[in-house]
Amino acid sequence: MKSVKRNPPYSMFNPVVLLFCMMLGGDCKKSSVKENPPPTPDPPVASDVLFYLTRGDRDVLFNKQNVKLVFSAGGSAATTIEVDTTQTFQSIDGFGYTLTGGSASLLNSLPAATLDPLLKELFLWDSTNIGISYLRISIGASDLSASTFTYDDMPSGQTDPNLTNFSIDREKQDLIPILKKIVALNPAIKILGSPWSAPLWMKSTGSFVGGSLKPECYATYANYFVKYIQAMKAEGITIDAITPQNEPLHGGNNPSMVMQATEQATFIKNNLGPAFAAAGINTKIIAYDHNADKPDYPITVLSDAGAKPYVNGSAFHLYGGSITALTQVHDAYPDKAVYFTEQWVGGPGNFPTDLKWHVENLIIGATRNWSRNVLEWNLAADAGYNPHTPGGCTTCLGALTIGSTVTRNVSYYIIAHASKFVRPGSIRIGSVDAGNIVTVAFKNPEGKKVLIALNKGTDTEPFNIKFNGKMVTTSLYGGAVGTFVW
Repeated sequence: MKSVKRNPPYSMFNPVVLLFCMMLGGDCKKSSVKENPPPTPDPPVASDVLFYLTRGDRDVLFNKQNVKLVFSAGGSAATTIEVDTTQTFQSIDGFGYTLTGGSASLLNSLPAATLDPLLKELFLWDSTNIGISYLRISIGASDLSASTFTYDDMPSGQTDPNLTNFSIDREKQDLIPILKKIVALNPAIKILGSPWSAPLWMKSTGSFVGGSLKPECYATYANYFVKYIQAMKAEGITIDAITPQNEPLHGGNNPSMVMQATEQATFIKNNLGPAFAAAGINTKIIAYDHNADKPDYPITVLSDAGAKPYVNGSAFHLYGGSITALTQVHDAYPDKAVYFTEQWVGGPGNFPTDLKWHVENLIIGATRNWSRNVLEWNLAADAGYNPHTPGGCTTCLGALTIGSTVTRNVSYYIIAHASKFVRPGSIRIGSVDAGNIVTVAFKNPEGKKVLIALNKGTDTEPFNIKFNGKMVTTSLYGGAVGTFVW
């Protein structure tokens, strides 16, 4: 940068000023004009409670609030939300996104000077980072990949029952390099793998769209999962869990495959479970992975005495049904876990509406209905909602929009309000709602309490947070989300 000299209004090079200065015996080599110092930031306010806020009008986006929130013996006349650590529920595995193939390619296209700090922001949880702790990836292509593929594609009419052609080399271009960077930042991150389709030669239709798994290919497909987990492990990437099929009742996507509940139970008990056991694989098998309007599907799988021992739990989306269906499945099989693995934001999105709906139904709703995680779909897209397969989702708004700049969209803030503070190993604890304020509470591994609260109303609403007999008074703008930590 070219330096610019600025003469003060009374320059020492003015001879009259210089003579006057010398007569007074001053140091005439120094300018008599002082630069204005930079403004001093407000000192942090002493507070018992850390408070992060996002407003629906976007005036505040996941910002730490410099306000004094101190517990005392009395509160205000406002409604009261009591947090109770004596009530304990499920443990938490994490919060995050689906890292689609398209997301990985967009991230991997960024220069290191942009990518490296972005990944730290996403996957570390100190400072201003948001601490994503759980990812879902596709086994082969999803509809948000640039093209359709599996890990054992064969020419039409040919098969590969011994899987000699199996290879994950295609993922070494974008997905695996990004995952390696993520694992280096957070070695404990949990990764869930879900296939959109089996290789076409294993399917009844021989097509990427629809069709079902041929019964004679069940054993081969189980070995396909084994080889996938082993191949990823060889790259330093541990697959914590898999689902046998993404959205098994939706055969119209590209790719997709239909797998009925009884078919999934048979596949798990006769093939997938025994194949994992024989290979010494501890990766969790999670059933279903589709909408909450069909709780009978995971219940059917879990009611199969042969399949149940191999199944860790059930996964849900919420494009249909009510989030309370997760509790229905939990109550039927309380020894099995519940997960929430996908929900999109349709582009271009409506920030205040999407923020409110997703926090109420997923961050609060899913966890209050026993889910151990919450995953938004999808991590990144470009401004045109690309890439996607022909027939894949054409309006899926990523948590990030990646182009010449990186834009953070509503899903970024939805997840951040939980992921930064509700770390893996946290336990959901008791909390009550009050008026328009709906909540969920946790105790994290450090022993801190975390309350996530949403004001469903349109007006600012004051309320008390009560804990161990003491209260602190705060408020939330209409449509705003707050995370309170103490």
